[in-house]
Amino acid sequence: MLDSKIIAHRGVFDNEKIIENTIESFKKAIHYHYPIELDIQLTEDNEIVVFHDDNLKRLCNQDAIVQKMNYSDLKKIPLLGTKSRVPLLKEVLELNHDQVCIDIEIKPTKRVYDTIFYLMKELNGYHNYIMKSFDPRIIRTIKKNYPDVSCGLLIHHKYDTRFLELLLHTSFILKYSKCDFVAISKKLLKNKKIMKKLSKYPILVWTIKEKDEIDYQNKLTYICNNLPYKKEKTSD
Repeated sequence: MLDSKIIAHRGVFDNEKIIENTIESFKKAIHYHYPIELDIQLTEDNEIVVFHDDNLKRLCNQDAIVQKMNYSDLKKIPLLGTKSRVPLLKEVLELNHDQVCIDIEIKPTKRVYDTIFYLMKELNGYHNYIMKSFDPRIIRTIKKNYPDVSCGLLIHHKYDTRFLELLLHTSFILKYSKCDFVAISKKLLKNKKIMKKLSKYPILVWTIKEKDEIDYQNKLTYICNNLPYKKEKTSD
């Protein structure tokens, strides 16, 4: 699935000079030859944009829902007072040209089928990518209609309801989603019971912020902030 130990979480950024999930942050990731993790959403006018939050408050100081906006308006808004803007996924694909793998997180949406339709339309002819989502319905729908696409289920260490907590401790949600891999909160690494259930899947771990959290000897792949991390040389 991936030949890299490290994935650049929202690109390589500091949210000062270089903002997360922007063309600038992805250029940095490509420079270091890191696979890119990014978040996508479908706007009101059916454009696939790269943005993490459902609301513009944190990065734009505006109280507006991304999925209810038109891209013609969204693209005019600066991110954290810089010249950077919310990019289209197609811009990232053109920048990358299949140089590094792109790990696409599909954000929660009520427009599941529309989002998948327009996303796959953008990815037509593109090959070097994987997908993941917290919503098992999204993963299941992709696997049903695009079985060759590698899809992963995002799993948090804590959920809002007891019902979801119980599902986390069963195999039902994994089988339902038909996922190829899982992407788990790093806090789950200490849960032996859950890790045993996940052992047959390739595992991505999020979000790593210190290089000493990375175990280069095991079979995990890490979605990391504060890049670049480099494996330290050991003396013979």
